[in-house]
Amino acid sequence: MAPFSARFLPLLLLLLPTALREYLPAASNRRPSDAVGDELLHPLVLIPGASCSELEARLTDAYRPSTQRCGAMKGKGWFGLWQNSSDLSVHRYVACFMEQMSLVYHPDANEFQNLPGVETRVLNFGSSTAFFRNPEQTALRHELGRLGYDDGDNLFGAPYDFRHAPPISGQPSPVYARYFRQLAALVEDASRRRQRKVILFGHSFGGMVALDFARAAPAAWRDRYIKHLVLVAPLPASGITGSVKSFCSGTHMLYVPTATSLSLRPMWRSFETAIASFPSPSVFGDDNPLVVTKRRNYTARGMADLLADVGAADAVEPFRRRELPRQRYFEPPMVPVTSITGVGVDTPEQLVYWDDDFDAEPEVVYGDGDGAINLVSMLAFDEEMRRQPGQRKQYKSIKVRGAKHGNFLTEEWSLKLVVQEILEANRV
Repeated sequence: MAPFSARFLPLLLLLLPTALREYLPAASNRRPSDAVGDELLHPLVLIPGASCSELEARLTDAYRPSTQRCGAMKGKGWFGLWQNSSDLSVHRYVACFMEQMSLVYHPDANEFQNLPGVETRVLNFGSSTAFFRNPEQTALRHELGRLGYDDGDNLFGAPYDFRHAPPISGQPSPVYARYFRQLAALVEDASRRRQRKVILFGHSFGGMVALDFARAAPAAWRDRYIKHLVLVAPLPASGITGSVKSFCSGTHMLYVPTATSLSLRPMWRSFETAIASFPSPSVFGDDNPLVVTKRRNYTARGMADLLADVGAADAVEPFRRRELPRQRYFEPPMVPVTSITGVGVDTPEQLVYWDDDFDAEPEVVYGDGDGAINLVSMLAFDEEMRRQPGQRKQYKSIKVRGAKHGNFLTEEWSLKLVVQEILEANRV
């Protein structure tokens, strides 16, 4: 007679939750995708976080460089602007890089544009390689490969110009109008190839982009082409305190050898992205000071004043005209959505500049979240998604204790949970 464990193991496996069942070792060492079948997988489009996309630039006759060195590439076609950051210091091009990456806000058009004579484009649209630019992301590539996902076959990528933020309804944005057209065409083509709807996967800022793309699409188009949104640590429109710290004191998101975050700060402040995730008063409150200085305290409602006081008065008008409306705007995508976020990690909640010196690193008071996104903002997003009855039935929120924003897709234990939810999205 066979031992008890061998006789009853198949029945015990069936009683386990799917999330555990898929990742238990089996005698046949079968891949997790066997529960779905490679030929039955829905196409997957990855929308990466803000720092993953690569940009090329071309300088036209209209470009007026600040120095002769910065005009060296004028008329010589496309060249790598970002991500080949290692060459910037070697060729003493950091100052030119900052100039050519910067954006300018045009009040008449209410939009952000490149400097005159600087043209930019995003590389590798359609390929998932942008998502895996960081060597630490190879684990995700491996797990998706085990499921049966292969780049260019049923796995695609949609990198974007991370300097710009997706607009809400009624706001102009030629950059995102073009990007959304490209993404729609990619989704349609992927769907036709497999005769299946597409799963959109967005991480961090890419989660915001994926959400805004879906809800901007016509309802009939969404119903026809979008199977599911899987959002990992999506950046919510209600904002985060960390974005205020990055604007005031510089961000570490853009790494350039020999350059400090403080020296890159003027370039960062020119991006719409820099002000797109400031905390919303409706979520962070009017009485809770987010920035404390000797002279005054700043709540979420005082962010426009803060912009002026840190020496960025040019950012006040676009903040009021483009970003404040975003904080008050919410439209459910009306497609199935799974949101996976970390909690229980120290997350910046209040910034203290005792000497009123915004060039110095502040003393940080921490609260709950995933290390970047505040818990209060996550919960507000959940509430908005569940407010609409039609969306509430199609919304799943997963909070993972100890999962950090930047490591969600690199830590084995949290990555497996994410991959499991991609499998669930295929089945549902």
